[in-house]
Amino acid sequence: MSLGNKIWRFGIYDNETLLAVALTIKHTARRASYLIVPHGPVITEHETHNIEQVLKVLVEKLKILTKEERTDFVRISPIIERTYENRQIFKNLGFRRAPLHSHPESSWKLNIAASEDELMRGIRKTTRYLIRQAESNKDIEIFQTFDIKDVEEFNKMHLEVVKKQNFVPFSLEYFKKEFSAFKDDKQIALFMARYKGKLIAASYGIFWSDIAFYHHAALLPEFKKIPASYLLQWSAIKEAKKRGCKIYDFWGYSDPVKNPKHPYSGPTLFKMGFGGYKDEYVETQDIVCGHKYWFNYIIEAIRKIKRGL
Repeated sequence: MSLGNKIWRFGIYDNETLLAVALTIKHTARRASYLIVPHGPVITEHETHNIEQVLKVLVEKLKILTKEERTDFVRISPIIERTYENRQIFKNLGFRRAPLHSHPESSWKLNIAASEDELMRGIRKTTRYLIRQAESNKDIEIFQTFDIKDVEEFNKMHLEVVKKQNFVPFSLEYFKKEFSAFKDDKQIALFMARYKGKLIAASYGIFWSDIAFYHHAALLPEFKKIPASYLLQWSAIKEAKKRGCKIYDFWGYSDPVKNPKHPYSGPTLFKMGFGGYKDEYVETQDIVCGHKYWFNYIIEAIRKIKRGL
């Protein structure tokens, strides 16, 4: 809403029992307008066997909303386990796989319930060495900040990475809005690294519902040989443990063996160095509601090829 999009928050009930919740956002563009459910619906743990029932109710509501809002398609980025059965549920409800994902379709996660010593032993040898090297380097300083003004410093570094890697960045407004949304409850922190007094790396840490999310990150390209990012990540993991989190979610994942040229491949290897496991979701799904969808489909399909996704 703060970014100018219309939003709806739906709760799906069985009598008075809450089965699931879903945030829906309307996006409007010249080529097409659509409703998106980002990483949802979120189904209560004891109701996961009711996935088809929940989705059927949600789809019926979204189809009505589509007519009211005159949108061209519905897009859902599920956080539902990627299995043949779950894919079939979407297919049976009239979905088709989207040409381009809006949110990560798989994630790399680490169970951080163990002690710091046990977690360190589970880290890849090379990664562990680089963490230790950074810890002993007096020129490297890692710190946390909760000041929204520092988001601007993060954004400057982020834009340098954009120039090097040529991808479409989030806006400074988006970063600030996201930071502000979690700031008052102290559910977010900026982890920043200085090298010889200069800011060279930073990452967002979001802490919610016993899970810590490694959401955005930036490392100035000219300092890629300085192991600050490894210590930055380890510091964020330790902070997550202090806050009582059980899972550290590194966010986007791509198999570096099957897809070595994928844009996520390098970052994935970095994340895998800390130990953990992959968690794959049903791919992003669309329901076609208007002819403009196909124009949008072609554009996104081309973008997917260009980005090497």
